[in-house]
Amino acid sequence: MVPLLVVLLLALLLFGAGFAVQALWWIAVIVLAVWLLGFVVRPGAAGGRRGRWYRW
Repeated sequence: MVPLLVVLLLALLLFGAGFAVQALWWIAVIVLAVWLLGFVVRPGAAGGRRGRWYRW
C-alpha cells in the first residue's frame, strides 16, 4: 500500500512540475514577443528624439 502511495505522490509531483515548466515556457515566449515588439514600435521616436523603450 505504501509503495503505491509513493508512486502516486511522485506522479502528482511530476505532473505539477511539468505544468509549471510549460507555463514558464509560455511566459518566456510572451516576454520575448513584447521585447521584440519594443524594437519595432520604439516609443519616443515619433517626437523627434530617438529614445529607447527600456531603461537599461
